[in-house]
Amino acid sequence: MKVNGVKIDDTYAEAFPVYAARVLITGATTALAETAATVATGFATSVIGCSAEAGIDRYVLPSETPDGRPGVIIMVVHPSKKQIKSNLIERIGECVLTAATTAVFNALESEETVPVKLHFFGDGYEYQTTVGGRDVWAIPILEGEFICEETYGVQKGVAGGNFFIYGETQGSALLAAQAAVGAIKSVDGTITPFPGGIVASGSKVGCPTYSTFMKASTHHRLAPTLKDKIPDSFVPDGVKSIYEIVICGLSEEVIAEAMKRGMLAAAHAKGIIEISAGNYGGELGPFKFNLHEILSDYADSK
Repeated sequence: MKVNGVKIDDTYAEAFPVYAARVLITGATTALAETAATVATGFATSVIGCSAEAGIDRYVLPSETPDGRPGVIIMVVHPSKKQIKSNLIERIGECVLTAATTAVFNALESEETVPVKLHFFGDGYEYQTTVGGRDVWAIPILEGEFICEETYGVQKGVAGGNFFIYGETQGSALLAAQAAVGAIKSVDGTITPFPGGIVASGSKVGCPTYSTFMKASTHHRLAPTLKDKIPDSFVPDGVKSIYEIVICGLSEEVIAEAMKRGMLAAAHAKGIIEISAGNYGGELGPFKFNLHEILSDYADSK
C-alpha cells in the first residue's frame, strides 16, 4: 500500500492503557500561560524514565476560560492513577504556582477525580471564592493571588500510539516529522510528549549488552548507521534517517485520528521512502492501530 507514492508498511502500532488528566493554565498573555505549560510538562517524555508523560494539548481563547484570559491545556498521563495525583501536585505546585500571572483549572469532566490540594501553601491566609462559576482557592503570593481549582478529572486513556518516518536524508525525515507533529496538534485530546513531538532515539525493550542495569536501549535494528554492520537490520535501502512520532490521548479514536493526520502530512513531504510503526507482539499493551486500516481511504489507486 502506498500514499502519495510513499510505502505504508503492513503493520500496526501497539499502545497501552493509562490514566489521563488535563489542566487548563491561564495567564495574562498566551505567552505567559505557554511558559508555565512548557515548564510543567518538562521531563515527561516516557514513563520508561520519567514520572509521567505530558505535553501541551491545545491553546484556549479567553472566551473559553473561567477567568476570561488566554490559556493552554496540558495533559498528563501515567499507568497509575496515584502517580497522576502526585504529578499534578508536583507539576502545578512547582511549575505553575511559581510562574507569573498564572491560574489553574480542571480541564477534564470525568466521574473519577483526584484531589490536588495546594492551598496549604497559603499558610492560613488562603481563602475560598468563585471564578467563572467554579469553586477555587485564592492563595496570597508575591505578585497578588494565585487562583486554583483543587479537584481534577481523571479518565482512562491510551499511550504509545506511534509511527516511524523513513527519510532519504536526515533533513527530509526531520521536515516530514515536523509536518506530522503540526498536523497532530489539530486533534484535541492528544499530545506528542517527546521534544518537539519527535523521537530521535527510539528504544527497544531490554538491553542484552547491559542487561543488569538497563531496561531499555537503542532500537539498533532501526539505526541507519548499523544497516551494513548487523545481519538483521530493518532499515530499507536508501534510508539515511528515521524519526518516530509517539502520541498519547484520551481515547483510541483520537489516537487513530492523530496518527492518520500525522502520517498523511509526512507522506506528502519530499524525500520520504516509507512509513512504519512499532509493536512488541502484544506484550506492551492491548491497543493495536493498523496503518493500512487507518489510511485505507487515502491509498494510491494504482
